Amino acid sequence: MAVDVILPKWGLTMEEGMVSEWRKRAGDAVAEDEIIADIETDKITNELPAPASGILARILVDAGETVEVGTVLAVIAETQEEALALRTV
Repeated sequence: MAVDVILPKWGLTMEEGMVSEWRKRAGDAVAEDEIIADIETDKITNELPAPASGILARILVDAGETVEVGTVLAVIAETQEEALALRTV
Protein backbone atom coordinates (compact mmCIF):
# COMPACT_ATOMS: atom_id res chain seq x y z
CA MET A 1 0.00 0.00 0.00
CA ALA A 2 1.37 3.41 -0.98
CA VAL A 3 2.28 5.98 1.67
CA ASP A 4 1.95 9.74 1.16
CA VAL A 5 4.89 11.97 2.07
CA ILE A 6 3.22 15.00 3.67
CA LEU A 7 4.73 18.37 4.56
CA PRO A 8 4.66 18.34 8.38
CA LYS A 9 4.11 21.30 10.66
CA TRP A 10 7.44 21.72 12.49
CA GLY A 11 6.50 24.81 14.50
CA LEU A 12 3.45 26.52 15.93
CA THR A 13 3.53 29.32 13.38
CA MET A 14 4.59 27.28 10.35
CA GLU A 15 2.06 27.55 7.54
CA GLU A 16 4.11 26.65 4.46
CA GLY A 17 7.46 25.35 3.30
CA MET A 18 9.55 25.24 0.15
CA VAL A 19 11.13 22.07 -1.18
CA SER A 20 14.68 23.31 -1.64
CA GLU A 21 16.11 19.98 -2.80
CA TRP A 22 15.04 16.40 -3.40
CA ARG A 23 17.82 14.06 -2.29
CA LYS A 24 16.13 11.09 -3.99
CA ARG A 25 14.57 10.75 -7.43
CA ALA A 26 11.39 9.02 -8.52
CA GLY A 27 12.19 5.33 -8.81
CA ASP A 28 14.81 5.32 -6.05
CA ALA A 29 14.59 2.93 -3.12
CA VAL A 30 14.20 4.65 0.26
CA ALA A 31 14.41 3.42 3.84
CA GLU A 32 12.11 4.62 6.59
CA ASP A 33 13.58 7.72 8.28
CA GLU A 34 16.12 8.23 5.45
CA ILE A 35 16.37 11.91 4.50
CA ILE A 36 14.68 12.36 1.12
CA ALA A 37 14.35 16.15 0.84
CA ASP A 38 15.30 19.49 2.36
CA ILE A 39 12.46 21.86 3.25
CA GLU A 40 12.96 25.60 3.86
CA THR A 41 10.62 27.51 6.13
CA ASP A 42 10.73 31.18 7.08
CA LYS A 43 13.00 30.32 10.03
CA ILE A 44 15.06 27.21 9.22
CA THR A 45 15.86 24.45 6.73
CA ASN A 46 14.65 21.01 7.86
CA GLU A 47 15.48 17.54 6.62
CA LEU A 48 12.42 15.54 5.59
CA PRO A 49 12.62 11.83 6.47
CA ALA A 50 10.80 9.11 4.54
CA PRO A 51 7.72 7.98 6.49
CA ALA A 52 8.12 4.41 5.20
CA SER A 53 10.48 2.13 3.31
CA GLY A 54 9.85 1.38 -0.35
CA ILE A 55 10.20 3.01 -3.75
CA LEU A 56 9.80 6.77 -4.22
CA ALA A 57 7.12 6.35 -6.87
CA ARG A 58 6.09 9.95 -7.58
CA ILE A 59 7.30 13.40 -6.68
CA LEU A 60 4.32 15.76 -6.73
CA VAL A 61 6.02 19.01 -5.67
CA ASP A 62 9.11 20.15 -7.56
CA ALA A 63 12.18 21.67 -5.93
CA GLY A 64 11.65 25.42 -5.62
CA GLU A 65 7.90 25.14 -5.02
CA THR A 66 6.30 26.50 -1.86
CA VAL A 67 3.26 24.65 -0.51
CA GLU A 68 1.04 24.67 2.58
CA VAL A 69 1.54 22.38 5.58
CA GLY A 70 -0.30 19.10 4.99
CA THR A 71 0.35 19.04 1.23
CA VAL A 72 1.28 15.66 -0.24
CA LEU A 73 4.83 16.10 -1.57
CA ALA A 74 5.45 12.59 -2.90
CA VAL A 75 4.26 8.99 -2.77
CA ILE A 76 6.25 5.95 -1.60
CA ALA A 77 5.18 2.56 -2.97
CA GLU A 78 5.78 -0.77 -1.25
CA THR A 79 6.87 -2.62 -4.39
CA GLN A 80 8.38 -1.86 -7.78
CA GLU A 81 5.12 -2.96 -9.44
CA GLU A 82 3.08 -0.55 -7.35
CA ALA A 83 5.60 2.23 -8.10
CA LEU A 84 5.25 1.64 -11.84
CA ALA A 85 1.46 1.70 -11.58
CA LEU A 86 1.56 4.99 -9.62
CA ARG A 87 3.81 6.64 -12.19
CA THR A 88 1.21 6.16 -14.91
CA VAL A 89 -1.63 7.70 -12.88
